[in-house]
Amino acid sequence: MQNIDLICIGKMNAAYFAAGVAEYQKRLGGFCNFRIIELPEATIADKNASDKQIAKALQKEADAILASVRKGAYLVALCVEGKQISSEDLAALLAERAGSGAGDIAFVIGSSHGLDDRVKKAAQARISMGRITLPHQLARLVLTEQLYRACTINAGMKYHK
Repeated sequence: MQNIDLICIGKMNAAYFAAGVAEYQKRLGGFCNFRIIELPEATIADKNASDKQIAKALQKEADAILASVRKGAYLVALCVEGKQISSEDLAALLAERAGSGAGDIAFVIGSSHGLDDRVKKAAQARISMGRITLPHQLARLVLTEQLYRACTINAGMKYHK
């Protein structure tokens, strides 16, 4: 069974988002070994942080992210400059990885400041959820649902319609 990891910076603190993620996480269990890895957001004490302070925080988060990726996993960074894809494209990516013999895949959602360039450069793919800005907890819910949708597409189920 394929291993799919969702590496996220920050915790879910809104119960309604957490409930939705938990539901799709449960559903994904029938298709893959799905796990969510929550990593702490680097603390930035200054509300008006400088670019240098933000960069330092992102570097710390990058260290934790890169250390959490399974060895040999295909890394997908969710970032604004990434490629916009359809549900069918995501399903094809999962199927391609599963069929490659190296099926492990990890998706990463950064903090409110984004992702360090090291994570983006380490990623084999960069995906954007669109041109709108989503709160990170909502992005986690949307991605989890889309992963479930992709699995149902690959299984030929009617959920996608």
